[in-house]
Amino acid sequence: MKRYFITGIGTEVGKTVASAIVTEALRADYWKPIQAGDLDFGDADKVKSWVSNNESKFHPNAFALKTPMSPHAAAEIDKVTIKSSKIETPKTSNDLVVEGAGGVLVPISETETILDLMKPSDKVILVSRHYLGSINHTLMSVQVLKSKGFNDIGILFNGNEHLTTESIIAKMSGCIILGRIDEMNEVNPETIKEQASLLRENLLNF
Repeated sequence: MKRYFITGIGTEVGKTVASAIVTEALRADYWKPIQAGDLDFGDADKVKSWVSNNESKFHPNAFALKTPMSPHAAAEIDKVTIKSSKIETPKTSNDLVVEGAGGVLVPISETETILDLMKPSDKVILVSRHYLGSINHTLMSVQVLKSKGFNDIGILFNGNEHLTTESIIAKMSGCIILGRIDEMNEVNPETIKEQASLLRENLLNF
């Protein structure tokens, strides 16, 4: 079993859409350890509604928090304590896509961040979306990951192509570029499947 940990350079960069595409492309299982807010239709529900293959299984959150805030703050409101040691990877023989919350240094408690949910053997997929400052945020995220011993890092661009941004990120990060998720007018099983087919080979070789 391979674990693919999907994180982003910040919030609202498309981690959940990317997670659905990777899950569909690899026919992997999906798991979001910590969901904060939107419990009626959270990220796992969205991914499940978008993935159309019959092999993927969707595992329950380890922590489902009521408030749409940073996990550490949402947990405090819910009067629970999040510890990475309490979060066990679901048992499966299939590959597993793990979706983080926010970026790599988002706190899950006063002492731990999303980084503490990652395993040394994880294949880390960093979702990068172009905006003013995205080069800095992408390279900083890569630097943090590498400083913690994660070297199996692939960058997945999301949105319209920006060659100058993407080329300098590729050159300075030294990471594998997995490809791009095209801008989608609508996210549904058909568009997810289409994007998955375009990225499947690169993901299999990652």
